[in-house]
Amino acid sequence: MPKVSEFIKYHGKPVREVYLDHENSGWVPPEVVEAMLPYFNQKGYGHPSITNLPGWEAYEVVESTLEEVSKTINARGGELILTHSGTEANNLAIIGGALARGKERNKIITSAIEHVSVLFPARSLEEHGYRVVTVPVDKEGFVDPDLLSMLIDHETLMVSIQMVNHEIGTIQDIKTLVETVKDKNDKIIFHTDAVDAYGRMKIDVEELGVDLLTLSSHKIHGPKGIGILYAREDVKLKPVMHGALSTQRMWPGVENTPALAGFKKAVELAFSNFDYNIEKMKKLRDRLMHGILENVPDVLLNGPMGEKRAPDNLNVSFLYVEGESITVELSLRGIYVSSGSACTSRVLEPSHVILAIGRKHEEAHGSILFKVSRYQTEEDIEYVLSQIPPAIEKLRIMSPLARESRIALKKTVEA
Repeated sequence: MPKVSEFIKYHGKPVREVYLDHENSGWVPPEVVEAMLPYFNQKGYGHPSITNLPGWEAYEVVESTLEEVSKTINARGGELILTHSGTEANNLAIIGGALARGKERNKIITSAIEHVSVLFPARSLEEHGYRVVTVPVDKEGFVDPDLLSMLIDHETLMVSIQMVNHEIGTIQDIKTLVETVKDKNDKIIFHTDAVDAYGRMKIDVEELGVDLLTLSSHKIHGPKGIGILYAREDVKLKPVMHGALSTQRMWPGVENTPALAGFKKAVELAFSNFDYNIEKMKKLRDRLMHGILENVPDVLLNGPMGEKRAPDNLNVSFLYVEGESITVELSLRGIYVSSGSACTSRVLEPSHVILAIGRKHEEAHGSILFKVSRYQTEEDIEYVLSQIPPAIEKLRIMSPLARESRIALKKTVEA
């Protein structure tokens, strides 16, 4: 098999590049990089739990970053737990929350469109006697509160439902869902994965009433390697990793001081001119959405439109073409997108999210996720819209699925 370096050499560097794969990760702004640099070798390079100057400087970064994040979600001091990714935070929430309660209850409810970093930990608990129940969603990805209520019983331990879906951008009414759960039994833990909501909509943990909430640095143009779990002060968790503790009571290992400094700066940037940035992303998203739907035939929009969709998210299925071929063709044109879910893009299986909203396998295989950011321009979107129609047409000419569709259509017309 050819080395990756050979693929990169063959691909070459496009004249113009537009990065629309912010779901999976993305570039880090210069201000964030600059905030990180001193902590590699100038200051704060010590262990944050050691009582010397470099250690104190490192601990100050830990403390100030958590304070900055707390302000943005209205959390109290001591309610944030650092991990090294959103995936780790979700694992701590699901597994740690379940194990801390023992076997007094054993039922965990999730939605059919949760991120795999929620679904997989939940399923892993089945080996230990827990039962996982999946609540279905409608064609736009919404959980019905009444249906959720019907699934809750005296065995229910935890409910985990995303605030914003990572693929189709559906914004769940988390406050209503929390109230639905707590009305049945206020002892049930409610967790929400908010990594795709943070920085794109306002979050107030007190108003929402959630017990656990997950955040991630790289989803807001911060560095990779930092996740946060908000845990309401009276919620019990059991550690799922073990080792030497530093400043974190639930997650062992030395804190990544440079990344924390970068995350703090990314938070400051994300919440500066917040309303303006959200409106800008909505405008770019809508221009891209309508441009594709109006100029490319045989396209399906996945997820809702308008205010119930995350401002940065667009997911469409291009019929008769495989998603992987679209990502490659667009990459050659300098447009970077993803196909299917972020964690299964190298596996030729249709997205479980797209299937859950009722799409057929062939429709799910052609799904493409676009995510805009506040750093992009109208010119970027216009360039993308100039390239997508010819790219899709080129692929459909080569596609046996498209040929079969044209033949079937011709026979229908003739009949």
